[in-house]
Amino acid sequence: MENRFVVNIIHRPEMVPEYAEKVTGHGKEEDIGRKALLTESLDIFKTQQEIAHKNGLKTTIQMTYASLFNDEAVELAKADHEKYGDEIALTLLGLPCKEFREKYKTKDFCIWMFSMEDKKSIVDDVFGKFKERFGFYPESTGSYYMDAELINYIKEKYPMVKCAVATCWEEGPKAYHTCNNSWYTFLDGGPWAPWIPSKQNVHAPAANEEEDSGIVAIPHLSRDLLACYDGNGSNFGTHPQNVLRSMCYDSKTWEYPYLYNLIDQYRDLAKYNNGYAYNMMFAGPGWMNKMGRWEAPYELLLKSYEDGMAYYGQLKKEGKLEDMTMAEFADYYREKKALTEPECALWRDILYGSDKQLFWYCDPFMRACVNMDQGGAIVDLRPYAAKLEWPVGIGTKHVWDASYPFLIQEKYRAGYFTHYAGEGTVRSAKLTYNGEEVDLCLCRTKAHFSQEGKTRILTLDPVDIEFYDLTVKLQTKLYFEEGSSNIKIERNILEMSNPDAEVELNEYMVACYGTTEYSEDMSNITLSCTDGVNSKEIKYAYKCREEQMEGAKEVVSVIPEIATRVSLSCEKKDAVGYIREGYAFSPMFTLGYMTKLKDKEVFATWLNLAKAN
Repeated sequence: MENRFVVNIIHRPEMVPEYAEKVTGHGKEEDIGRKALLTESLDIFKTQQEIAHKNGLKTTIQMTYASLFNDEAVELAKADHEKYGDEIALTLLGLPCKEFREKYKTKDFCIWMFSMEDKKSIVDDVFGKFKERFGFYPESTGSYYMDAELINYIKEKYPMVKCAVATCWEEGPKAYHTCNNSWYTFLDGGPWAPWIPSKQNVHAPAANEEEDSGIVAIPHLSRDLLACYDGNGSNFGTHPQNVLRSMCYDSKTWEYPYLYNLIDQYRDLAKYNNGYAYNMMFAGPGWMNKMGRWEAPYELLLKSYEDGMAYYGQLKKEGKLEDMTMAEFADYYREKKALTEPECALWRDILYGSDKQLFWYCDPFMRACVNMDQGGAIVDLRPYAAKLEWPVGIGTKHVWDASYPFLIQEKYRAGYFTHYAGEGTVRSAKLTYNGEEVDLCLCRTKAHFSQEGKTRILTLDPVDIEFYDLTVKLQTKLYFEEGSSNIKIERNILEMSNPDAEVELNEYMVACYGTTEYSEDMSNITLSCTDGVNSKEIKYAYKCREEQMEGAKEVVSVIPEIATRVSLSCEKKDAVGYIREGYAFSPMFTLGYMTKLKDKEVFATWLNLAKAN
């Protein structure tokens, strides 16, 4: 199987770069038409283009609305298209300019946050101006985020568009907090790698042709799937800007091995994705201005960009990298990936020197994260199976929150390690023997990836669980079967210090729903367990109630607010299924199974996701 590492390099001639007017204006009254600002922005764009071309790399030039009013910017794009094969595309970033402000009478600049009426009007204005300047419509577009309604409108009106930058990985509360609580737009919970968005929700990949929105979506920046999840996303990506912002470099030598390690870890993802890996760099000129940014002088900003491009250029010379424009990539991706084919990433820490390892899985039915530092617990779960319709922007219920809701999220809903009486969201298991209890979340391990047919398998190294007078060696395996919308989890007792002993295993999932740290109203949730004939039910009322049933075929929670049905199921006849309601201080619900296991026995459960009717 050949390994292909595909890279998109995207530049945009932002005439009024984010943040830059404040920097170049030096206390003067705001003027986004200031000549010094426009000239410097264009100079930086030219520099970025030259650096890419010098290294034998082609780019996608995403023209901003403001740049379409600038003759020099238009001519530069045409010249580089002719000479280097760069694609001339169109971005919906960089809207603010004199013409835009005069027409729309607003300082809003995020396309997804406008009313639907304004979105359509803006798209028509921007696409119309592009056609006027270039004589054709673009095949690629993008923004930090594009909601489903917006993409559906663009595809219907401008069917030649085949590729778009459509989300920014994990830009939720964490990004908000690190922007001094001023970045009022959340877009957590989407894919980290290219995908084909569904017509219903841009985060959730299409499961079939009917759901296919008609475009290939790419992320805004390739992020570190561990450092970025644990901390601020803006600090850890393959844009040199991110690495400087995070201070992950040697201030004396101006070297940044982390940047190259991050690119290499993306190359490594070919192992888990049938020989294909992807990386992208999306750079506006705003961060590279002469005044410097983030304690970094202009000389370091420039050097970091030259070094990053030189690394890509060297990989290309060695035949280890293919540079594509966005439109070329869209064609390649459609040929390469089936709709139900998942994206997988077994990711390790390359920054802090720990042995921490996460496994990320994304397909049309779910996005899940497995944490090996917590014994293979699922610590993030987004139920894409619901294909939740979630209109965004002014005039909707979600003016600023475009995130795809979670069922489990350890950063916003505590995970295993809680400081008090409540529980956090996690999918794990507990072992009990003679009144002693051990949660697998406390058993660090490592994972190995394999694939059998259409099933991706995560095999964890066995862990030793020590009770007062018994040691149990247990191995966990997780199975992600393509197109199944479930995760099978298997616990295998490999050996016991007393072969005649019997331990109790409690497979559990503590969950809730939401997009931020704050609890949502749980009152409409229904919990039930059934053996196929009888069933027991709890209508959530924060009363701490519990029901159980021997031989339960499944234990279920239905969450109307996010149109989601989640269940655990098992095939062991004597296993006891249970459901548990939370209380106001711990507003979660628990689904689980309890069973007894002896030496060499295996117990399997399935976590199932579906759209609630």
